[in-house]
Amino acid sequence: MKRLKVTVDGKAYDVNVEVIDEIPGAGAPISAPPAPVASVPAAAPAPIAAPVAAAAPKTQAPGAGDVTSPLAGKLVSLEVTVGQDVQEGARVATVEAMKMNTYIYAPKAGKIASVQVNPGEAVDEGSVILRIA
Repeated sequence: MKRLKVTVDGKAYDVNVEVIDEIPGAGAPISAPPAPVASVPAAAPAPIAAPVAAAAPKTQAPGAGDVTSPLAGKLVSLEVTVGQDVQEGARVATVEAMKMNTYIYAPKAGKIASVQVNPGEAVDEGSVILRIA
């Protein structure tokens, strides 16, 4: 029998342990070097597949009069309609992300040419919400 002290979750216990079989060399440091590992030849690289054409984007890339979403979220409201005149800096839309509303302002003065997203729809960061002519 051996008496040992064992600590579990910060609490110390005194235990008696019965030794059934002694393992030769148990507790002695290992002095033999590790066995060499056989190297495996590297496999030939897989052939590169031909490029696949990317799917066409839902909308065109943003232009000078495009009002884009600054973050991914849901378009909560549009404060303008098609054909309406707007001044630079006027609030035109609201996007909600993570329960916070972000107001979007007109980058330039002009007339609302088209609306690309309806309230309630999801928008990606950088996606066009509306166009100002």
